Amino acid sequence: MFSMVRLAWRTANNNQLKIKNMNKDLLFQLYAIHSPSGCEKKMRKFLKKQASACGATSVVQDSFGNLLITKGESDTYPCLAAHMDQVQNNHSKDFAVFEYGDVVFAFSEKSGAQQGLGADDKNGIFICLECLRKYDVLKVAFFAGEEVGCVGSRQVDLDFFRDCRFIVEPDRMNGKDLITSMSVGDVCSDEFITALGAEQFGYKEAVGSITDVGELVERGVGISCLNLSCGYYNAHSDKEITKLSELENCLCFVGHIIETCTDVYPFEHSYTRVSRGGMGFGRYYNWYTDEDEYFDGGYYDGDVEMMASILDADPNISLSDILRLYNSSFYAYEFFDVHELENQLSDIYHLCKNDDSDAVCDLFADYHPAENPKL
Repeated sequence: MFSMVRLAWRTANNNQLKIKNMNKDLLFQLYAIHSPSGCEKKMRKFLKKQASACGATSVVQDSFGNLLITKGESDTYPCLAAHMDQVQNNHSKDFAVFEYGDVVFAFSEKSGAQQGLGADDKNGIFICLECLRKYDVLKVAFFAGEEVGCVGSRQVDLDFFRDCRFIVEPDRMNGKDLITSMSVGDVCSDEFITALGAEQFGYKEAVGSITDVGELVERGVGISCLNLSCGYYNAHSDKEITKLSELENCLCFVGHIIETCTDVYPFEHSYTRVSRGGMGFGRYYNWYTDEDEYFDGGYYDGDVEMMASILDADPNISLSDILRLYNSSFYAYEFFDVHELENQLSDIYHLCKNDDSDAVCDLFADYHPAENPKL
């Protein structure tokens, strides 16, 4: 069924990353399942089988398409979450997953074009399944329709979470962000943050935008929630990639949380949702973080890479279409108000369109060696 999953350039370069005990077969199987929003049936079927194989005691599909899984019996449960849908529509019959060093990406050999993995949020699904396999007591929620407005998490029965200690959702780009505040305000307690031990895994607090756990907090789930970076880049585009080392580190961090955070971490939501362009609430007084951090902390470079990947996939796409389809995929979304965001992305757009140097080309040299004229 998943014979299309392959390793690229193995013979020529022997450049696969040696990651101890990482279940790459499972990860690549998830990438091979196309699950755009509203069409998550194949993914649900796969996850039901996986949950049963992992020893789940209860697998429930609710009327909104969510999967709610319980393993073991306990007074309280650690809880993980991920969403089943993806944005990308391109997924050819010869869709193939390739590994090159620390990078995984997908490709159609027939068309010669890269295609999106759906790593947002199949990386999160992978972490949930691996933890479901390893731990005797766990709850997992797989949500439908996150990419089109958190449809599943906005309607799920909150009673499922009443005996949970916390909820962790790996659904964030890059490999270092510990999202403790979102568009709804803070999503977890200071006590939970202190208990995490995030620094030993290289994670730092950051501000996020919108995902399922934010919806749960705003609805009054009553416990601390987190969103974690899980190693994907260029989300929502055909240039999406995963960095395996960052995904593995997230898996280790989540396991650490499950094993060490054994108390219940209550959290009561007390802020209302804010719109872009206004003042935010929560642990960060201003929703928009320091602009110096944007330019000095690697976020600007990440946005250049994201813009270059979009233009590489569709050289004729307009700036207005990019702003409409991808604006929340850029780091700038979390640093600037609406007007400044448009200006910043406009500058990056024209930089990537007009740059005559090899800088943009070099961004993809590591995982597109055959397409780089220097190699």
